Amino acid sequence: MSDPILLDVHDGLARLRLNRPERLNAFNQDLAEAFAETAVEVTSRDDVGAVLIDAAGPAFCAGGDVMDMAGQMRTGSELEALAGVINSGLSALVTSAVPVVAAAHGTTAGGGLGVLLSSDYAVVGADSRIGSLYANIGLTPDLTVTAQLARAVGERRALQLVLQDRLLSAEEALAWGLVAEIVPAAENSDAAGLANAVRARAEEVARFWLAGAHEAYGQAKRLVRSASGTTFADQLDDEARTIGAMFDTDDARARVAAFARAAARKSG
Repeated sequence: MSDPILLDVHDGLARLRLNRPERLNAFNQDLAEAFAETAVEVTSRDDVGAVLIDAAGPAFCAGGDVMDMAGQMRTGSELEALAGVINSGLSALVTSAVPVVAAAHGTTAGGGLGVLLSSDYAVVGADSRIGSLYANIGLTPDLTVTAQLARAVGERRALQLVLQDRLLSAEEALAWGLVAEIVPAAENSDAAGLANAVRARAEEVARFWLAGAHEAYGQAKRLVRSASGTTFADQLDDEARTIGAMFDTDDARARVAAFARAAARKSG
């Protein structure tokens, strides 16, 4: 039996791969527990400066494993507990000061939308489709979808997505602000080739953060993510404290000095 999550940490990048391709990476108990444990781990490690979430097989994540629900679960409290496990991992991703990029190839639906929303930068393929689809099986959104979707795309668009069985095209998802980039299909490329291209572009994004002031990127992510839960005055105080703390780092001092030298050369 394959591990439900594959983790590789190298040169500051933690790659977290959903690995239930035969079930379109839908969450069952094993994947839920492995995902939560791994997300908490990578966002707390000192040797991780960026996280990349991708997936094996033809789809990013189909949400919850409906076949598993039908065959294994007897009560709603079991499903509630499963959601709570996954939420602990999503919360770690969202609240950490580590930037997260998602390589969401193929279809993303249900709780998979929550995983995508919990990334800070989402890359998809030209053939990607993204939707909610909870009501198709009589369930309501979970895994941060109602907590994050309206903030990402606006309340009216969020309602369109959760009140219809609609799958957004990649172009629609980009226009709505749900994703950051679309990777086009290369000539003669198949779905697997496009998925690999999406993963490669997502890694480029992560490597850009790591090659730059990754700690500052991470703190900028934290400030933006935390703003909705704090008062305006407290947010301004947090901004001031954070920029002061960043200025005291060796990295920032070197970058500020280099910028000043370059500006002086141009003006001279």
